[in-house]
Amino acid sequence: MANDTMTIDQLARYLRRDAREVSKLVNRGQVPGRKVGGEWRFSRAEINHWLTTQLANLSEGELQALEQPEPTRPSAAPSLDEAVLLDRLLHPDCVAVPLAARTRASVLRELVALAEQSWLVYNPEQILAAVIAREDQMTTAQPGGVAVPHISRPIPGTLGDSLIAFGRTASGIPFGAADRGLTDLFFLVLCDDSRLHLQVLARLARLFLRPGFLNTLRQAETAADARAVIVQAERDLLTQPKASK
Repeated sequence: MANDTMTIDQLARYLRRDAREVSKLVNRGQVPGRKVGGEWRFSRAEINHWLTTQLANLSEGELQALEQPEPTRPSAAPSLDEAVLLDRLLHPDCVAVPLAARTRASVLRELVALAEQSWLVYNPEQILAAVIAREDQMTTAQPGGVAVPHISRPIPGTLGDSLIAFGRTASGIPFGAADRGLTDLFFLVLCDDSRLHLQVLARLARLFLRPGFLNTLRQAETAADARAVIVQAERDLLTQPKASK
């Protein structure tokens, strides 16, 4: 598809950053790209994968920028109900407290099985293989005991729609976090659209920055309580003043 490859100006718009800033990052080799006929070209899939490895290091303002839809034409600001992502994508049946898993492999397997409860996963075996492959490339575990397993790119024919599943294990397990800490909170992100995938990851990253959010999630006694914590935290996030970059 033509829009799978971007020029440096298109990349700057995609990242919501000044073209001069992006050009500096590219020339320093900090952004994946290649030259074609002397001009930089960037694969959307490679950029999305690179961004998923950078989210934990971005500021609140930079994450907010990534949440915005791709610019097409001027439109009115979305309402709160239109702006929420997690409330829409996290089905009540796709939340488990506790998640019946004690190892990395069983966590991924149980999360995909949990996602199947939405009736939107058409090929769970292929989805699980893609999630494992992504996790093998680089762990999605972060300091603080949270991980966000996901597929690297949309897989045609495997999903009826985008969705999120959440599970909290009874105790922390080794999942590869850089600080060597254990992980007990898992958000599985399955999106059939690359931009939405990026928006969801950025939204989750913003929630993880909120003081007390992860601890409150750990205190939820039931799956319904855990979902309510996530939904309310997202709405609180969207009603706070916009941060500067």
